[in-house]
Amino acid sequence: MPKKPEQGLIPLEVIEGKIFVLRGHRVMLDGDLADLFAVETKALNQAVKRNRDRFPEDFMFRLTPNETRAVRLSRSQIVTLKRGQNIKYSPYAFTEHGAVMLANVLKSPLAVRVSIQVVRAFVHLRQPLATNQQVARKIESLERKVDKHDVDLGEILTILRKLLEPPEPPRRPIGFVRPEKK
Repeated sequence: MPKKPEQGLIPLEVIEGKIFVLRGHRVMLDGDLADLFAVETKALNQAVKRNRDRFPEDFMFRLTPNETRAVRLSRSQIVTLKRGQNIKYSPYAFTEHGAVMLANVLKSPLAVRVSIQVVRAFVHLRQPLATNQQVARKIESLERKVDKHDVDLGEILTILRKLLEPPEPPRRPIGFVRPEKK
C-alpha cells in the first residue's frame, strides 16, 4: 500500500479509489478497510460481530450474492478466482459512519489515523456533489422560468392565429325569413 513518506498516511486518491456507490450510499468493502487498517478481513469482521450494536443498517450492510458478483467483476478484469479464494460469505459494505466506528472498535493508533484519512476521502468526494446540486438548482429554476414563458408564448401564438384567419362570410338563413320592421 503506497504511503506518504513524510506522514505515513495513505493518500486520499488511494482511499477514494476504494469508495463506490451501492444502494444509494458511498461505501467501502470490509476487505479494503481491513487492508487500510492493516488487519485481516476475518479479524475485522470478528470485531464487528462482537460489537454488532454499534453498526446499524445505515453504518454497515452485507452485500447480496448478485451485488458481490457485480462488485467483484467491476473491480477486477480476472473473473475466475484462484484456488482457495472462493467467496464463502458476501462482504460487508461500510458507509462513512461505519468506517469511523470501525476505528473505535479496533482501538489502534493506526486505525485512528486511517479513519481520519477515510473521513477526509468521503468528504472530498462530497464536495463536487454539493457544487453539482447548486448547478442543478439553477438549471431547475431556469427551466421553470422557460416553462412559464412557453405557456405565455403559446397563448400569444393562439391569439395571433385567430387574428390571421379570415372571418367567415355571413350566412344567409335557410327558409323563410320575416322582413324586419323599421
